[in-house]
Amino acid sequence: MSEAAEKLRADKWLWQARFFKTRSLSAKLITGSHLRVNSEKVMKTSATVKVGDVLTFPQGNHIRVIQVDGIGTRRGPASEAQTLYTDLSPPGPHDISKPFAERGGRPSKAERRTGAQIKRGTLE
Repeated sequence: MSEAAEKLRADKWLWQARFFKTRSLSAKLITGSHLRVNSEKVMKTSATVKVGDVLTFPQGNHIRVIQVDGIGTRRGPASEAQTLYTDLSPPGPHDISKPFAERGGRPSKAERRTGAQIKRGTLE
């Protein structure tokens, strides 16, 4: 492999690995200085990532910790994109990848109220 093939722009890699729907969304994350590569803040979309780098960034309500395992050549299907990285993030309290039945079903009205009180900070 050549030197150019071993590195890729951070915004392009995040888009190819299907963390963001568009490349401009991944660029916006980087310019907002929300991406860390090997624990160092990155503020330019032209920053490069290589195999072995660890990326930390927010996605939705979760902080993602991703290890780069490969540099893609295109934005292919999801199965191909999943071979580009290893997810090192700890699972959240409610893993949304599971169906409702496996998570204990839909929350009751009392559980929803308690959750709302926790968010507001009024739970005693």
